[in-house]
Amino acid sequence: MRGLRVILIVVLTVSVLWAHAGVALAQPVPLPALDIRVGTSDEPEDVAVTLQILAALTILSLAPAILVMMTSFTRVVVVLSFVRTALGTQNLPPNQVLIGLALFLTFFIMSPVWNRINADALQPYLAGEITQQEALALAEVPIREFMLRNTREKDLELFVSMAGAEVPDTPEDVPTLLLIPAFAISELKTAFQIGFVIFIPFIVIDMIVASTLMSMGMLMLPPMMISFPFKVLLFVMVDGWHLVIRSLVTSFQ
Repeated sequence: MRGLRVILIVVLTVSVLWAHAGVALAQPVPLPALDIRVGTSDEPEDVAVTLQILAALTILSLAPAILVMMTSFTRVVVVLSFVRTALGTQNLPPNQVLIGLALFLTFFIMSPVWNRINADALQPYLAGEITQQEALALAEVPIREFMLRNTREKDLELFVSMAGAEVPDTPEDVPTLLLIPAFAISELKTAFQIGFVIFIPFIVIDMIVASTLMSMGMLMLPPMMISFPFKVLLFVMVDGWHLVIRSLVTSFQ
């Protein structure tokens, strides 16, 4: 009987606790609400600030495209990919390392351009000395100069002719929408030229190893297995990363 009473007490206690927990869970929990409305404003400054925020958000959304298409990033990342392919190291260095190195090299190469943008456009705009339109026009000048220095005339003529536009008298008269794709394909061509030069010594090593194995009758042994350590050794001995990075940085005018 005593054991039965203990069991009944435990069951009743659990039932009471469960009932209280159910009541607690049934109570509504306040949730945060987000209310976005378009209203009127008596102050013109409020509208100007809103438009500035929208413009800033638009620029941030286009930042990856600007970084890839209007800077040195394209040439750097393609050449680094060529280096990895020529070495035959598969995924070494990893993609994260190559992209990170390409980003910081881009920051280093483009630092004079960005310093000019900061001094000529951003700081005067923040100080209220120029308008937003004037700041954008001043910021466009150093970027266009950089792209024009590294764009081939043949590529510019291609996009001018395809757009059906009049032939500009000076490079400064080329519209930015035509300059950007011309600069991109010029960068790709330059990157492939550098990649071809990088491939030559490694192809020579592959040919020497393959010919040696065939002369020894070792046809079943993959040449890549033997040539891979020799390619890595050659790249390390000549300080390959130093040469590649120096060539990349000095290739920009």
